[in-house]
Amino acid sequence: MLVSNMEVVPGKRITQHLGMVQGSTVRAKHAGRDIMASFKNFFGGELKGYTELLSESRDEAIARLQEQASALGANAVVNVRFSTSSIAAGASEIFVYGTAVIVEDR
Repeated sequence: MLVSNMEVVPGKRITQHLGMVQGSTVRAKHAGRDIMASFKNFFGGELKGYTELLSESRDEAIARLQEQASALGANAVVNVRFSTSSIAAGASEIFVYGTAVIVEDR
């Protein structure tokens, strides 16, 4: 399934809008990662554990978005956007949303 942050897909024509679709995941920090992050905050550098966590969370949210779009019969999702929010102490949500569409070659 094609997923794009653009409103149009070059070389394709949107033939049908099927509605908004979304995917999200809520993840909590891992205590071991949190301890290592505190050292990185002191000495500086990338927080690789958190980078991995965010990457996995984005992948899971996108997969859920694609599942929802597929259930509607879409073959693409356009105008995709991400949002993050804090849910509770140590837990965050990654939310992705877009418009499910059917596209065809021009």
